[in-house]
Amino acid sequence: MSERFVAHAVGHLIATAGSAPAIRLDGGMTPEQDVPRVVSASREIAASPDRIFELIADPAVQPSWDANDNLAWASEGQRVRREGDVFTMTLTQGGVRENHVVEFEEGRRIAWMPAEPGQERPGHLWRWELEPADASRTRVTHTYDWTRLTDQKRLPAARANTAGKLQASLDRLAALAEGSRS
Repeated sequence: MSERFVAHAVGHLIATAGSAPAIRLDGGMTPEQDVPRVVSASREIAASPDRIFELIADPAVQPSWDANDNLAWASEGQRVRREGDVFTMTLTQGGVRENHVVEFEEGRRIAWMPAEPGQERPGHLWRWELEPADASRTRVTHTYDWTRLTDQKRLPAARANTAGKLQASLDRLAALAEGSRS
């Protein structure tokens, strides 16, 4: 069984656990059931956790590996150092997001929840987890979790964040980490 299939199936089980199935006359599933609310992708990257983590924890570098092509730029000097940090990102559509770091373990895990400046966080989370595979390789898992997303107008964009898009971000991150080692 492929990792992508397993990630999709687990995400679907998490998203639908405890909820009664909606019934449609045609026997199909509702859009809310079709799309998992926790989506992940993983891969090994031929670089150390520290090298990879630097590329993730520095917001100024994030647009270079973001496969959603949603991030335009971030100011230098915002490198995340701890849970509770907030970094600001300008989006390709011109909007600005404050990203509230809610999980942090240097070199191992970082997660943030975006929000419009001065607004409540709508409830979606981006997480990166790194685990050494051997002396020169790292297993990286990228997760998008929108189980707590409350803003109805953000639901279509949340549904569009597929395991394939997360995998594409991992692939871009790998190219950077593996191609510019010093």
